[in-house]
Amino acid sequence: MKKLLITVFALALAVPAMAQDAAAPAKDTSGLTEDQKALYFLGQAVSSKIKQFEFTADETKTIVKGFSESLAGQGLTIDEKVYGLKLNELLKAKQEALLGKEKAKGKEFVEKMAKETGAVKLASGMVYIPVKEGAGAAPKATDMVKVHYHGTFPDGKVFDSSVDRGTPAEFPLAGVIPCWTEGVQKMKIGGKAKLVCPSETAYGDMGAGGAIPGGATLVFDVELLEIMKEPVAEKPAAGAKPAAKPAAKPAAKPAAAKPAAKPAEKK
Repeated sequence: MKKLLITVFALALAVPAMAQDAAAPAKDTSGLTEDQKALYFLGQAVSSKIKQFEFTADETKTIVKGFSESLAGQGLTIDEKVYGLKLNELLKAKQEALLGKEKAKGKEFVEKMAKETGAVKLASGMVYIPVKEGAGAAPKATDMVKVHYHGTFPDGKVFDSSVDRGTPAEFPLAGVIPCWTEGVQKMKIGGKAKLVCPSETAYGDMGAGGAIPGGATLVFDVELLEIMKEPVAEKPAAGAKPAAKPAAKPAAKPAAAKPAAKPAEKK
């Protein structure tokens, strides 16, 4: 049970991951002390993680009941070993259902975008839609590039944007998500394009922190500003994972000015 609680709190306290949710409609906190605000935030953090599983109203009521009664020392006596495993099975089933739902929505969106004027669906499954023709050379996978990008989910919600930050992003094409590596190579300096990235060409089933859910399809409006031609660092030894996202990644990958989630650097 201790391990389960540690895991719950570790997830709940991933502050950056839930920052956007916690920032929703602001409420007046003038009546709270600094300690009370911190504790209130703990409650928000825990609920934010639980909310991601999309529990039903009855399931949520039971969770709240167990939480409040346990805090009051009135909790039921339940076999931790048996129900710890049961909880893991339940959460796994919830995650798989949500993942399937997310992928199904993404697949439908990708097929729709593939029918847009000028759209090209590449072998990887991503959709490349030219918006403005550039001039000159096109970057290679080994090049450094400077870009402006605006990353959204299919519903239009922004998860990362160098445009909103007002600062272009610079990163090696070999260090971002496959969709970016492939799509940006089709652009020329000054060109603009829309990249529609199925989850398998973006962050996969794992997602990126709390900003991008597993199985999510991503959309990037990209403008190629410059091919920097700086030498890309040597490839890591076999088995080593690539850097986590471009430093300027597109924020969330691109995703948080960091890019919020970076365009995507592979994990």
